[in-house]
Amino acid sequence: MWNLGFPEIVIIFIVALVIFGPRKLPELGRSLGRGLSEFKKASNELKRTWEDEVEAVKHEVDVGQDELKKIQTDLE
Repeated sequence: MWNLGFPEIVIIFIVALVIFGPRKLPELGRSLGRGLSEFKKASNELKRTWEDEVEAVKHEVDVGQDELKKIQTDLE
């Protein structure tokens, strides 16, 4: 996602340690992890719903094409 190297991660950790303190840091990490997990779950659910809707529309189009072909052969 982001190209963070070891020095950048260490700097971020030190800044977070100074700002939040050693007691709040584990709690902050857990909260961040839970938030990212929920975001990923919601994003996967949205993706799944989108794919289901696309498949439903494709099916409707296929059925419509089949009906048109049937009508066309009946007219010939």
